[in-house]
Parts: sequence; C-alpha cells; structure tokens
Amino acid sequence: MKKIILIITMALSMSAISQNIRVEGFVKDSTGLGLEMANVMAINKDTKTMDAYAITNERGRYFLNLKANASYDIKASYIGYESFDSVLKTSAANMDYNILMSAGVQLNNVEVVYEMPVTISGDTIIYNSDSFTNGTERKLEDVLKKLPGVEVNADGEIQVEGKTVSKVMVEGKDFFDGDTKIATKNIPANALDKIQVLRNYNEVSNLKGLENNEESIAINIKLKEGKKNFWFGDITAGGGFRDNETDGYLVNPKLFYYSPKYSINVIGNINNIGELPLTARDYFKFTGGFRNMMSKGGSSFNVTSNDLGILGLRNNQAANIETKFGAANFSYNPTKSWTISGFGIFLNNKTNIQTNSVTDRTDNLPDGSTQEITETKSESTIQRSQQTLLKLSSSYVPSAKLHLDYDALIKVSDQKESQGLFSSLLSDIYTNKKQNPFSINQNLNYYYTLNTKNVFAFEMQNLFQEEDPFYNANLANQPFVLSGYDNGQVRNDVTQNRFVKTNKTDVKFDYYYMVTPKSNINFTIGNTYSYQNFDSHIFQVLDNGNINDLNDVENNNNVDYVFNDLFLGVHYKFIKGKFTFNPGFSIHQFNTKDLQLNSTNKNSFNRFLPDVYALFQIKKSETLTYNYSMTNTFTDVNRLAEGFVFSNYNSLFSGNRNLENSLSHVHSLRYFKYNMFNFENIFANLTYTKQVDGIKNRALFTGVNQISSAINMNSNFADETFSGNFNYGRSFARYYKASGGVNVNWSRFNNIRVYPDSDSDPTNNPTEIQTTKSFTQNYNVRFSTNFKTVPNIGLSYGLTINDNFSDVFYTDSPAVTLEYYFLDAFSFTSEYNFYHNRNKSKTIETEYDFLNASLIYQKKDSKWEYKLSATNLLDTRALNDNSFSQLGGSSTFSSYVVQPRYVILSLKYNL
Repeated sequence: MKKIILIITMALSMSAISQNIRVEGFVKDSTGLGLEMANVMAINKDTKTMDAYAITNERGRYFLNLKANASYDIKASYIGYESFDSVLKTSAANMDYNILMSAGVQLNNVEVVYEMPVTISGDTIIYNSDSFTNGTERKLEDVLKKLPGVEVNADGEIQVEGKTVSKVMVEGKDFFDGDTKIATKNIPANALDKIQVLRNYNEVSNLKGLENNEESIAINIKLKEGKKNFWFGDITAGGGFRDNETDGYLVNPKLFYYSPKYSINVIGNINNIGELPLTARDYFKFTGGFRNMMSKGGSSFNVTSNDLGILGLRNNQAANIETKFGAANFSYNPTKSWTISGFGIFLNNKTNIQTNSVTDRTDNLPDGSTQEITETKSESTIQRSQQTLLKLSSSYVPSAKLHLDYDALIKVSDQKESQGLFSSLLSDIYTNKKQNPFSINQNLNYYYTLNTKNVFAFEMQNLFQEEDPFYNANLANQPFVLSGYDNGQVRNDVTQNRFVKTNKTDVKFDYYYMVTPKSNINFTIGNTYSYQNFDSHIFQVLDNGNINDLNDVENNNNVDYVFNDLFLGVHYKFIKGKFTFNPGFSIHQFNTKDLQLNSTNKNSFNRFLPDVYALFQIKKSETLTYNYSMTNTFTDVNRLAEGFVFSNYNSLFSGNRNLENSLSHVHSLRYFKYNMFNFENIFANLTYTKQVDGIKNRALFTGVNQISSAINMNSNFADETFSGNFNYGRSFARYYKASGGVNVNWSRFNNIRVYPDSDSDPTNNPTEIQTTKSFTQNYNVRFSTNFKTVPNIGLSYGLTINDNFSDVFYTDSPAVTLEYYFLDAFSFTSEYNFYHNRNKSKTIETEYDFLNASLIYQKKDSKWEYKLSATNLLDTRALNDNSFSQLGGSSTFSSYVVQPRYVILSLKYNL
C-alpha cells in the first residue's frame, strides 16, 4: 500500500512538472534599472487561483513556472511605483516577459484580492500562512515546516537560516518567553494570518545597531481578524486502548485571547499516551528569556547543576508516561508605555523507564597487556516529578530614549527516582534519588539614549539557588573503601545528603559613544560576584536499622567559596563599505577564596582577554561572519570540595581546592545566503576550540568502578574540538521543498588514568595520559511536496557515523510522511520512521521502526472535529542506540523499552 501511494504521488508530481513552462524576465523602472525585491504573481484566469509567484533578484530578474497554453493576469508591485497588471497568454514553450513599472504612489483604498506568499520589509521576512497550508495542518509547527528556509526539529525548536529562534511572540506579545516548544505544539494553525521572521532582532531599541545581533532571530505571529478581541481555542478529549486494554486517555484544553490592551493564554494537557508538552529536560533548560549579559566579558563562571543525573527520556519516549500539564501566559498594558507580563507552568510526570545495555571497555595495562571488561545491565526505573515555573516581567518604555525592565523567574521542583538494576559484575542494586531544588533569577535593566551621540546601559542579574540532592544505594557489594564503614553487613546501604546554596550577582554598565554615523566605541565596567556553600555527608544504614555516621573528614564537605571578577572592556565597532568590524578586549581582576578543612585558600591574578567580530556583507542576504574569543573558564564549588561525593553507586568523586582556571580559544566562521529569487537557503559554519589547562578527571578504575578527582591538565595536553555543518535548502515551483546537510564533529580529550597498585598511597600509583578521540558525522536529505488537492509526501534519510577510534557505529534513519486533505472534510496524516543500528564488524546489529497515523473529519466551518489516531502502529517495543564515554573509553549499546501501540478516538470542539 505504501509503495502504491508513493508511486501515485510521484507520478502526480512529475505530471505537474511536465505540463509547466518557464516564464522569465526583468522588472524595471522607466530608466531601465532593475528593481530588486519586486513582487510578481500570476493569477490563472480560468481557476481564479494564484499559480505562481516570484521575488526579483538584485538585477530585477524573476521567473514563474506556469501552465502551458493558459491565460494569466500578471501582477507586479514595488513600493513607490504604480501596480502593474496585464494579461499573458502562455505558449507551449518557455517565454520571456519583461515588466515596466511606472513611478507613482499606490492608492491606499485599492482592494488586495491576492496576497504574495512571501514579502520582505527590511530585516523582516513575512510569510502569508494560508499560501503554504494544504488543510492537514493543526499546529504552528505544521505550518512552519512548510515555509522556505524554516525548520522545526524534534524538540520543537525553530531554526531559521540555521539559527535557533530565541523568542516567539503573538501580536507582538511574548508567548511563554524562553522556550519555543510550547508555541509550536499549541498555537492552532487556523488562527494564523502572517508569520513574521524578525532578523537581527534586538528587543531594546536603544541598542539597535550598536550591538551585533546577526545571530538573533525572533518570530511574531499575526492573527486572523476573527481571532482578535475574541476568545478562541479548542477543547480536546479522547480515550482508547493499548494491548486490548481500554486505559488510554487524553484531555487537552487551549484558550487564547488577544486585544491591543491585554492577552491571555491557557493550556492544559492530561494524558497517559506519551504526549509530552514539556519534558524534565525542557524544564531545566527553560531560560525565561534571560539574556547572557556577560557574554562580551571574556570570562565564564557557570553554576553547575546538582541534578543527580536523573535519567532523561530518549526521543521523548519511555515504557510508560503519565502527564499532567498546565500553563498560563498573560500580557497587560496599563498604559501605552508600560507592559506587565508573565507566565506560570506546572508539570507533573510519572515515568517508567526500562533499559538493557552492554558496556565494553579495553584497558591498556602498564605491563603492555590488555584487559577486556564487559558488563551487561538490566534496569527498571520509576520517576515522579512535579515542576513549577513562574515568571513576572515589567517593561516601561515612555519614549524612544528610555527603556526600563524587570524580570523574575522562579523554578521549583520535586523529583524522585527509584531504580532497580542487575549487573553481571555487581549483582543486584537498588537506588533512590530525590531533590527539591529552588531558584529565583532576577534581572533589572535600564537603557537611556541621551542624544544621537551618547547611549547608556545598566544591567544587573541575580541568581539565588538552593539544591538538596539525596542519594541512596543498596548493594550486594560495596566497591569502595570508606573510612569508618562497617563491612560486616548482609547488604550495603549507603546514603549521601548534599546541600548547595548559590548567590551570584552580575552587574554591568555600558557606555556607547557614536564617533561617526557608522562607528561607535563601547566602554564596559562589570563585576561578577558569587558566594556558594557546599555541604555533604555520607552515612550507612546497618542491617538492624541503626545509623553509622561516617564522620571522618574524607566523607564530608563543608565548603564556602567566593568568586569575584572585576573587569573593564573596550570595543570599537565600525563599518567600512561591506565590512563591519568590532574588535575589543577586556582586562580582568580575579579573586577566589575557599574555606574548608579549617583553612583558607586564596588566589588573585589579572588577565587580558581579546575578542574580534568581523562581518562581510556580500549582498543584502548573503554574509560571512568571523568570531574569535579568548575566555577564562572557572569551576564552581562542586569541583573544589575535597570530601568524597557519590556520582553513582560505582563512581566516587573528590574535588581539588587547588584548581586553576582554564583558557579557551574559540574561532568560528559562518556563511549564510538566502536568495528570495529562487528561495535558496545556504548556511555553513566552522568552529574550532582549543582549551588549555583544562580541568580534567584523574580516575582510578577497578573493573566497572571508579574513583576520580579533578586536576588541571598540563598545557601540553590541550583539549581540541572541531565542528562543521553545511545545509542547502530550496523551495521551487511553489509545491516542492528540498534540503540536504552534513554535520561533523571531531574531538580530542585528555584525562589521567590511574592504575591499581599495592601502594597504600594512591598518589604513587602508576598513571598515564589517556587521550580519547571521537569523530561523528551526520548526513541528511529531505524532500516534501505541498499540493492543495493531491496527496503530499515527505521523504528523508539520515546517516550517522560515530567513530570512537576503537569501533565505528552506523545508524541509518529513513522516514516517510504522507498528508492528504480530501472531500473538503477529511485529513489523513501518517509518519513512518525506520532505524538500523550496527557496528563496523556487524557483531552488533539491530533494526526497529515506528508508524503513527491519524484520520480527522471536520466539515468546513464546523466547530466539531473527530479524530482517530494511532501511535506505534507496528507495536515496536524497544529502540536501540549507542554511546561513548571519553573517561575510560567505554562504549555502550543499549535497548530502551517504549510504549506499545495506542489507538485513540478523540473529539475536539473549536471555540
């Protein structure tokens, strides 16, 4: 059946191509000068539909694919010129047709019957949503995937021109600022009018042109007229079965209201069919729209998360997932100059994860021999998590000169994980993890433009965070020697409490002076101050239930750590022809102090850190950008605490208070081209990073167990990474979209390997520098059609090659999607994905596939929609993957259990 559908669709596609001819020419003014970015469209006089459209290139050239021997109204428009309208009769062969525009002013009361699918206004690309839909679309992401130059990845992230979209707005109002997934998965497709891609985006107008915003992109959704000043949305409820059991359910209400003064969005989702509005990983990476205000500072002090390594989902799937999700977003304008906005998100997930894995490692021993270690594991994990996000923002912009805003983002979560596993080397193990982290991030910004020469900016950000990870492991055998530990127990029950408090404040003041209209100098004074407290304690629960406190110093931590970075930065930005240069430097005074083990360790030094930004504007939509930065990277308190900390039941870590900063050199080169003439999109990027004096691991392995500590690697053993990507995409003949790309990543990391010895002092054990290399390649091609009246097909193929220089793993991943809107009421969609995993020698080889499909019935203008959907129709029970660890050089192949087949019948009412 699939082959028949494919053959029919391709035949229709080829037929459509064979019946077309090419009409091309130039759009010129009365002097013969070609007009760039003029709009041209062809309206079929018989069907009254727009068959083709075009946007002229820099010479005014255009082309249209039209039907042979047909009559068309050719319309052209350009700002400042009278509209062109003429009748063209096509022949059986390609034709030349030039258009002459007359200068004049277009009348405002002229009715626009047909809209251009794509128009450009400055840095904004405007897509007319209805021009790219075929009737099967239900969510924003369904429409975005069909737009030229736009992609939506599996995580719901929007990418335009190879850059990740940082913000989604609706009618100019933030939609859950800090994450695009909620927008792509929930905004209804039938509410969309225009989709505006805002390139070189800067939400602070005072800094427009002063900073380098070429990598910043936002999207603004314009709603259809019937969706403004009215409540709209939908309510979906459904039930179904899996494995012949009627236990599937889904409830998904959505409610939206937009007016010039305020907006409200409410979204809910309760289901047990694996539909995830937001994952735990999404929660932790949710930024709330907070900017990296110290990115130009030259130093990096990142607060490490103490999240206990709670397992994440693969492909957002698991053996069983129950979800409760609620979110609300609002924006209110008390006055024209003042905006109050915010959101609240609540996520409650219960997840069952089941994994079977095989881990192989080959050790090169000091005597020249090798040792093969193989471990098989079977794991069953139950997770329960409740996570809450709250954000409140206030923005006051009384004039173009003044901008004041305040933001506060609160994160609260309650997570628990219980795991039972059997290891072929360690027998049965049971672990429990729980944590209740809390954080509040506050941001205060003030921008003031004194006059055309002077601009001031003050930014302050504070992070207060408390983390309390709890870890318990019950083992048949305790692999580590811990001072005070009682080894005479039937089971080994070890528990660790941790508490980490962080209070970090960043303050920055910028002064911009416009030297000329095309150049400015920027002076920056900034300071980062961080105070952290780290406490941990290990204790043993004896067989009789009594507590054995391991009070020796090596099993406990009580550390205070202070970090301070005071810096002065100078940057000079100037434009010379097609080139923009922005070189600069920062001078830093660093001070660190840690108090632990009844002693204080202080460090103070200065550092000069240069950076360079250069942009070559080849054409209006073609650029080449180079960036270089030298960055000082500092660890936080987690790697300085010298007492033992359990990373896992078979992994023990101790920090090093004498760690110094590492120095990174980063070079990046980026090429971008977007040609509206033939809707061609090209981007490429090369990045090279060299890290000197990196903070690395010094690890002692005994079988699958390890004791590690942190150390600064000698500068002769620098870590290096090289990554590159290239993507070519094109939309043509209005109905086709194709793209292909390649991503490569080569890395070399150095760690210190310690070998067991009879010496009681492990510092005297033999060691070696362990250098691990990896080379990952990913190749992909995609093709899709977008017809209005015939089935549409999407084809893609991906090949991933992971070479860790001890083995090579290959993953083939072809996919087919089918969409068909028929009989003015039915929508059929399906998606098939196939995966083939294998290693070079084919000692490991597995295959699995997934098929999802849905059939929707909704009469035109009806508020009721009926949907029959099925996930995992082939009833695949597990997916497989492989991974490589740079520490120890081990490779792991795992089988991950996923939900079985679900069939759901749902009913949706559109408000």
